[in-house]
Amino acid sequence: MAEGYIEYQFKVEPLQPAVDILIAELGDAGFESFVETEAGVSAYIQKKEWHDGILDDTQILKSDEFEISYTSEAIEQTNWNVEWEKNFNAIVVDDMCSVRAPFHEKPNTKYDIIIEPKMSFGTGHHETTHMMIQHILKADLQDKSVLDMGCGTGVLAILAEMRGAKPIDAIDYDNWCYLNSLENVERNNCEHITVLEGDAQLLCGKNYDVIIANINRNILLQDLAVYAKALNSEGSLFLSGFYNEDIASIEAECERLGLKRSATLERNKWVALKFKN
Repeated sequence: MAEGYIEYQFKVEPLQPAVDILIAELGDAGFESFVETEAGVSAYIQKKEWHDGILDDTQILKSDEFEISYTSEAIEQTNWNVEWEKNFNAIVVDDMCSVRAPFHEKPNTKYDIIIEPKMSFGTGHHETTHMMIQHILKADLQDKSVLDMGCGTGVLAILAEMRGAKPIDAIDYDNWCYLNSLENVERNNCEHITVLEGDAQLLCGKNYDVIIANINRNILLQDLAVYAKALNSEGSLFLSGFYNEDIASIEAECERLGLKRSATLERNKWVALKFKN
């Protein structure tokens, strides 16, 4: 079990583009969950991943263009639901897919996903999750085998099943995300999703028609060869978790692996790309 998280509350002036840059750099440093606030952003990192110099390579903190201050404190798993209910509003993507908590009213959408993400990443609020939902809504997933890599809350795997995909693997290395995905899969009455705890090593010998990976640039570049090997002929690979300035390095590695970009979504400088085998 995870032993809790460290919460950093950043106050940022001016907010943009500083908040987006800060989230990207904190993601590279190991922070895995973010809640944007009126004053800036709250960021969360597992206690076991934290160390004294965790912010040393966060370059925006040294910039003269922005004023950024922060405080930090330990936050236990049992406290997260309180924070969650204070910060989470239901969202609707393209008038087709809603992502909400059980205490929200049911909207009139074709796909209604109910999650309680606790500390897990993937509420649909962040640009990357929002765009991945858009990609899934456009994709033909009927009877396609799907991998949701770095599944977080399991929201993308759940939507994939609602869109007709089966079977589906949802994988995350974080125990908290693994347990949260199990809860959300059950909550949404999914029958074709297998939730696994681990990393890309679990893909050995597996093959999929569609692979979804919303992680971060460094992990994607590290594991793209594994994804390419696991992707069936004529398969689709959806990638997000990085900025538009990272497209060149991501695309170069994909092209080296025989994958061609076929679609691009951009939202507040974040991007979500589709590649074809």
